[in-house]
Amino acid sequence: MADGRIAIDETLVRRLVAAQFPQWAGLGVRRVAADGWDNSTFHLGEAMKVRLPNAAHYASQAEKEFIWLPRLAPHLPVQVPAPIAIGEPGEGYPLRWSVYRWIEGETALAAPIPDRAGFARDAGKFLRALQAIDITGAPLAGQHSFHRGGDLSVYDAETRQCLAALEGKLDTGAAADVWDAALGARWTAPPVWVHGDFAPGNLLIEGGRLSGVIDFGCSAVGDPACDLVLAWTFLDGDSRRAFIETVDADPGAWARARGWAIWKALLMRMKYSDLGKIAAEQRVIDAVLEDHRLSRGIP
Repeated sequence: MADGRIAIDETLVRRLVAAQFPQWAGLGVRRVAADGWDNSTFHLGEAMKVRLPNAAHYASQAEKEFIWLPRLAPHLPVQVPAPIAIGEPGEGYPLRWSVYRWIEGETALAAPIPDRAGFARDAGKFLRALQAIDITGAPLAGQHSFHRGGDLSVYDAETRQCLAALEGKLDTGAAADVWDAALGARWTAPPVWVHGDFAPGNLLIEGGRLSGVIDFGCSAVGDPACDLVLAWTFLDGDSRRAFIETVDADPGAWARARGWAIWKALLMRMKYSDLGKIAAEQRVIDAVLEDHRLSRGIP
């Protein structure tokens, strides 16, 4: 275990499954091609997957998904994970873990998407459907969602540190203006459901269309602005315009969304040493800065 992260491999998963779900002990276990950061995910046979939190601070995600995904699924236009079982700590692994039905599809990072504007409209429709679902009893944004859906000011000190560290490497004055505008655009509307990590790696594609949305570990109810960052992290041109039109959010929501995008891009821009990854984060920053200028009427 390094920095709180737990070493997880196929052998551990096989032992856990055999001990707690012996009916599935004969099924093959292999790590998925595109794994995430919060959880390690493995195929279990051909029809299921196993997800294990990589550290204790991700542990609440499994139980949250087990409770809420079955309630959300009937109201959404594409597939979402269907939990089957919750596993308990064991075999040297200290946390609860979960088994889901497998959803076919490649992530938007890997799959061809011929009609990107159509994909963007489908993504926007998904968010609108999610936001329309009843929130009675749902978890308010907080530490469990890493404050997705909450107040951006939680990340103010971290963002200021990034701006100071990146001085001379990008237009930190313009980035600070984006951040200040986001903090000033206070959210006052009623809370709605938030996915929390509406990123291309969690959007599944089949036949060139959005077919599923996965990883609701950061879901909560609160301010949906954090779910709008796809506009700059993955979309551009016509697809960005299609997403913006479909979501139909107010200017304050877009100001806060730019704040969420600039916070994460600055953080990653500072951490990365790989030139390709640095360039990718810089493209996000540049797109956010351009949209901010346009929102202020500055050519």
